[in-house]
Amino acid sequence: MTTPELGLGLFPTEAPSRLVEVAREAEQLGYSHLWMGDSQAIWREIYVNLGAVAMATQRMVLGTGVTNPVTRHLSVTASALATLGELTGGRVALGIGAGDSAVETVGHRPSRLAGLETAIHTLRQLMSGEAVEVGQGTMRLDWLEPQRIPIIIGASGPKLLRLAGKVADGAIILVGTAPEYLQGALDCIRQGAQEAGRDLEADGFKTICWTPCSIGEDGDAARDHVKSHVARVLKRPLPFTLSEDDQAVVRNIYEHYEYYQHMVVGAEHSDLVPDRMVPKFAIAGTVAECREQVRQLASSGIHQVSIIPHTPNPADRLAMIRTFAQEVMGSI
Repeated sequence: MTTPELGLGLFPTEAPSRLVEVAREAEQLGYSHLWMGDSQAIWREIYVNLGAVAMATQRMVLGTGVTNPVTRHLSVTASALATLGELTGGRVALGIGAGDSAVETVGHRPSRLAGLETAIHTLRQLMSGEAVEVGQGTMRLDWLEPQRIPIIIGASGPKLLRLAGKVADGAIILVGTAPEYLQGALDCIRQGAQEAGRDLEADGFKTICWTPCSIGEDGDAARDHVKSHVARVLKRPLPFTLSEDDQAVVRNIYEHYEYYQHMVVGAEHSDLVPDRMVPKFAIAGTVAECREQVRQLASSGIHQVSIIPHTPNPADRLAMIRTFAQEVMGSI
């Protein structure tokens, strides 16, 4: 079994100075990637925070986790990532999806599949220094030194997973942590690659398991802390079929999910997630329980485990980040 890389997903719920502190220590603890959430109505501005973190780190790859082509004009995204790449010497990645809370909270709809595919091609062209036809003219980044920035699709449903295998450099997979669930996602990615005639291994395609995480001496309390994020996972199409009882849970979540409480510990829609579902959709519990979950997850062949630490007080996230690196991954 190959030990996966260690990634960190952060939502900018605290001031930039605090995120810089967290990122600096995470890099020292061995986290190879930091993925930052982009949702302007509920979190602070992503690119201000990524720029601040870039100045405080030396090795960690910094990525959007994830942005979208609806609330961000493609020229803005391309320019922001290229600038960040210039600032860091190329240690950046562009995570992009169809759109979730950033889109829903301003009354828009997520991008359609074809629109996301076109957006990815356009972003590659712009960051490579090419001109792109738009309307009655063209657009380009006139200042740019061409860069090859990896584009990673954030995906839960089978269609997005297949698109990742078809056109992306990797996938941020949000389908749960159970090995059989991850295999369902990986099968979809391979189907997309096969249809496109791609060799994913030769192309260096990376798979990232994006997972809510909570660790504590009280395992039940830790599992409660991730339920809001588990609800978010269940609200999206998944590459496998749930039981009838679990499908009833999903229908209830669709009806009651509140985007202004998106993945917030203790959100009202947390109560809709039964205890029995949590172990398959998150890494949560005591240190020993989390360690066993990661061992099982690693058997799926995922390249990176990227945790999103959930604590009632965001200021406590750093302690959990330490615990995961030192006591969970450090013993795998």
